[in-house]
Amino acid sequence: MMGDKARLTKSAFCPIFFTVTGFWRLPFRKKNTFAEGWTSYAAIVENLRAGFARRLMVLAFIEIEDLCFAYPSVHGEKRMALDHVNLSVDEGEFVAVLGTNGSGKSTLAKHLNAILLPTSGVCRVAGIDTRDAARLWDIRQTVGMVFQNPDNQIIAAIVEDDVAFGPENLGVPPEEIRRRVDDALAAVNMTEFRAFAPHLLSGGQKQRVAIAGTIAMRTRCLVLDEPTAMLDPVGRREVLDTVRRLHREAGITVVYITHFMDEAAAADRVVVMESGGIVEDGTPKEIFSGVEAMRKRGLDVPTAAEVAWRLRRQGIRLPEDIVTDEELVTALCR
Repeated sequence: MMGDKARLTKSAFCPIFFTVTGFWRLPFRKKNTFAEGWTSYAAIVENLRAGFARRLMVLAFIEIEDLCFAYPSVHGEKRMALDHVNLSVDEGEFVAVLGTNGSGKSTLAKHLNAILLPTSGVCRVAGIDTRDAARLWDIRQTVGMVFQNPDNQIIAAIVEDDVAFGPENLGVPPEEIRRRVDDALAAVNMTEFRAFAPHLLSGGQKQRVAIAGTIAMRTRCLVLDEPTAMLDPVGRREVLDTVRRLHREAGITVVYITHFMDEAAAADRVVVMESGGIVEDGTPKEIFSGVEAMRKRGLDVPTAAEVAWRLRRQGIRLPEDIVTDEELVTALCR
């Protein structure tokens, strides 16, 4: 809950769907449609009721309330990096975070899997307070992080060994590790490189290996801190396509920090940070239609949005919410 506004997860209304549509009747038509154990109507109804009641109590997957964080300085005073940040992210959302250098983006990202802990305020992930030391490993398994430089994240001499590193340290049985590694490499289209040495891979391929390592830990959320900053255009496209596919097909929650506006345009939602606080929060169309406001903050907009804005200033009638190249071409061809 942010202030007086409650945000329920999208899944909170699933039980209503099942009950209203009569979808609960499926087990009688075809066995094992639901998870094992739901073998009778009474059991189904009870699970639906319990799930509904439980979900009504759940807020967002990520909940940040009045979060402040200050870095110590050599002179003893503290430098405020996050200043009363409030943010919520529903499970399954793809949120891009924008801001100039020093705006607090990376500091915020490091709070999401307890690399940093709040100076004040609260950060909760899947209902777990990140300050709860006893739940640290639960948080780290729930939220996986991918950073700028892939060479700083890969530690093994063989790709598949690197992907297996996380599950091995969690004590996962060997046969399960093998399944997880196979699934993770397939998810990022790197199966054919499983026996390669990482130093022989391109930057984009290395980042996909890093993402596979987090997937192998059964991560529910990916936090990517400028993962394409050091990559060429081909590598950037490989990484973004991988992230979008994982979000679309696996329902993974994505928090994607970037300086590339075309990447941010692929998100469901865009958050703009400035001086340690959130100053804008909306859809890509809402955020990038404000070209002048973004410029005042030292930020660009996607190329298509910039071109459309310039054409409108020349008197050409175009929609205000153009963001992608396809939308621009369609509008110009009408």
